[in-house]
Order: sequence, then structure tokens, then C-alpha cells
Amino acid sequence: MDPDTVRREWADRSGEYSPEYYAHYGPNETSEAIRETLDQYLTSDASILELGCSSGRHLAHLLKHGYEDVTGIEVNDDAFDVMAETYPELARQGTFYHDTIEAVIEDFADGQFDAVFAVETLQHIHPESVWVFDELARVTDDLLITVENEVDGEGSSEPEVTYVSEDIPLYHRDWNQIFTGRGLVEVDAVAGERDTRRTFRVDG
Repeated sequence: MDPDTVRREWADRSGEYSPEYYAHYGPNETSEAIRETLDQYLTSDASILELGCSSGRHLAHLLKHGYEDVTGIEVNDDAFDVMAETYPELARQGTFYHDTIEAVIEDFADGQFDAVFAVETLQHIHPESVWVFDELARVTDDLLITVENEVDGEGSSEPEVTYVSEDIPLYHRDWNQIFTGRGLVEVDAVAGERDTRRTFRVDG
């Protein structure tokens, strides 16, 4: 599947894994784990970017706990209507980009965000767009958190591909290798039932 088709699939997504789906379930253990990690390394005035924020359940949790400088990127057409209904304070206060990561990320300045995080989003980046990972390292000033499915076995340079409904591909990668190879330092890794949460910091 080519990159544009993958993006269209997520832009038009409804039902399972849609903005309405995530808004229904609301903040979860991952939301709390991300907040605890931010609390450990940063202060509440930190600037935070979420990649693939959907209707905003993780950012809403952060806002509720004092993180006010929040930004999100989301490609889905319905996400921001759902956000306005479910998390109106977040919709008013946050800064949001209705676009693909590829279309937005190069416009940010070096080190623009104290923290960048993604929850099961980077695993959808097509192999033709791996340059995005360089950009993520560039715009991160301190902390990068990934919560993603991973390749089975360390050190693989090629992603393993599985498919969700409608044959949408998931690219399982070695996220430690990807981001330490771009100058970040991994400071924590927690394996879950399905994905692994990794925390990276900018070296120096």
C-alpha cells in the first residue's frame, strides 16, 4: 500500500480506532504513564507535541494536570469535532494541525518542543517517510516518548509488517535503534502486552 492510501485510510477512519472510539474510552493507563514520565523530567510549563492526537484523550489528561502548552497533529477529518464536544477546554486552549505528520513536521523549529510523544502512531509511518524520524529528533528539545508495536527481535533494520482491518499496514520497528541512531539516549523502556513504551532524552 502506498503512503497516500495509508494516510487516506486514517483520514477517513470511522468505527473501531476512530476519534469517537478513543473519546468513548477516554484517558487510560498510557495517558497516566506519559504524565508521570513528563512529571519526572519536566515542569508543567513544558511545551508538548503529540503525534496523531486523535480526539485528544492523552492531551486532555495532561491539560487537566497542569500542562497547558499542548499541540497536536491529526489527519482524521472528524477528530476535531469530537474533541470540541468531548474535551472543549482542550479544543480551546491547545494548538492543533489537521494534516499529516509529513506535511507539518518540517515547519517546526529545532528543539521547538520540550517533549514529543506518540501512542501507536509512528507504527503507521510508511517506509518511504522514514525521514520523519530525523525530524522528530530535530524538533525535540528534551524528551521523546514512543508507545508503539515493535519488531520481534532487536537490531533489525527492516520493519515487520502486519495488517489491521481493511488491510491497513502496521510497521513494527526497532524503536530503540531508530532513535538512539539519531542521537537520542534511551532512559527507560516498559514492555506492555501489545506495545512498548520507550523514553528518550536529547544527549547534551
